[in-house]
Amino acid sequence: MESRRGPLKSAVPSNIVSLVRRCSRTACGRPAVATLTYVYADSTAVLGPLATYAEPHCYDLCAEHSERLTAPRGWEVVRLLDGSAPARPSGDDLEALANAVREAARPQERAAGGGGGARSADPMEVARRGHLRVLRSPDN
Repeated sequence: MESRRGPLKSAVPSNIVSLVRRCSRTACGRPAVATLTYVYADSTAVLGPLATYAEPHCYDLCAEHSERLTAPRGWEVVRLLDGSAPARPSGDDLEALANAVREAARPQERAAGGGGGARSADPMEVARRGHLRVLRSPDN
């Protein structure tokens, strides 16, 4: 309904549901990032990534409340990893990266270049880069 002052504005807040789900904790309005479910038969609280849709017996929690979550005495908290989170590199990943950088920094040795390659004992080998070798054609 239009009035002379512009569109009619309601004095009562609307009950339109927001597309962003909010934390279930009282007085917390932050966006939810995780869903908490209780498995009473196993005395377990399961905290996982935000569920696809809200369910009546699950609780959506913001990042702060999900990090500070504690369970009742005698209960276990199971935290499921979120697959969308970036994985942190392991020690093996970092070692493999360091080895690749070292290998790339080494000067290339060429057996055909005049000095003779100390690495190359095979007369068919022309050049080498890491574990890859360039071999001379057997027809030559």
